[in-house]
Order: sequence, then structure tokens, then C-alpha cells
Amino acid sequence: MTRLIRALGDAGADRRGGAALSYPEVGATLRRPLPAGYHHLHRTTRIGQGRAVFERAGAALASWRLHRRSGMRVEADAPHAEPGGEVSVGRWAGRFGVEAPCTVVWTVADASRTGFAYGTRPGHPERGEESFVVELRADGSVWFTVTAFSRPACWYTRLAGPLVPVAQGAYARHLGRTLRRLAT
Repeated sequence: MTRLIRALGDAGADRRGGAALSYPEVGATLRRPLPAGYHHLHRTTRIGQGRAVFERAGAALASWRLHRRSGMRVEADAPHAEPGGEVSVGRWAGRFGVEAPCTVVWTVADASRTGFAYGTRPGHPERGEESFVVELRADGSVWFTVTAFSRPACWYTRLAGPLVPVAQGAYARHLGRTLRRLAT
């Protein structure tokens, strides 16, 4: 089975020369344990059954379609997530909103997993990393997992305190439900 994991620093991945990340533990969502000193998030949602569901879910994830369909505004410098790619994810209500600038730090694409992680850049309301992975398990079931570590990076996320992890968990569940609708 061929396994392809690309990360920042791999050949060609740094060609954009983008903005620096705002945290030192780059790529930590690919490894375990997650770094200390951050809030940790791990949410898994069953998406469906079979290779066709896996393929549709992976395509929706890698092309930013999942994030867009979840109600987020996505501005990416590439049509698909790739290491070094810059993306800004935001949510707006009229003139008020939040922009979250990130850089894709790793991607995975093989017969049983598709996904990526992005890390925060300066200007993001949090510091840390978040990964999104679709997995086809041996029994044919398809699962979506969001893994993250983060801590406040600005006054309003510090002020929101324990509400931020609650909102992050709710958004991860929302992504799972949205991906299930897109893939089945």
C-alpha cells in the first residue's frame, strides 16, 4: 500500500515562502501525544460506508468544499490543500467577523486516509494546529476525525475563556455532519 504524507520541509513544500507560523510545535497533530500547554480537541464522526463514500468525503475535504459548505468563508491560494499553502478561514455576520489565517503544514493521501492539517499564522485568534482526516477502516466504515491543539492568541479569545473550546467542539461536530451530507 502506497502512503504519501507531505509536510512542510519536504521537497518543494516551502516554495511559497509564506508567513511564519505562530507556534513552535509544527506537525504535532500528525504525532502523538499532542503538546502540553494547549487545549486538546479530538472528535470522530462516522460518515458512512464504502470506498465511494471515502472518495467523495476525501475530495470534499481536500478541495475546501467541506469548510465552505459548513458556512465558512475560505480564501485559499490553491484549489486543494497542500503543504505550504496559505488559507484564511472566516465567518462574518454583516460587517463583523473573524478571519483565521493558516498555512497547511501536512497532507496525507493514501488508500485509506485523506486529509491535512493547518497551523495558525499571526493574526489568527488562536495559536496551534488543527487536522482533518477521512479514514476508510478495514470493515469498510468511513470516519472523519478532527484533532487540534490551541490556546488563545488575542484579547477576545482570552476573554471568552472556556467558551472557545466548547465552540471548537461544536464546530468539529458540525463539520462531521456536513461531511456526512456531502459524501453520502
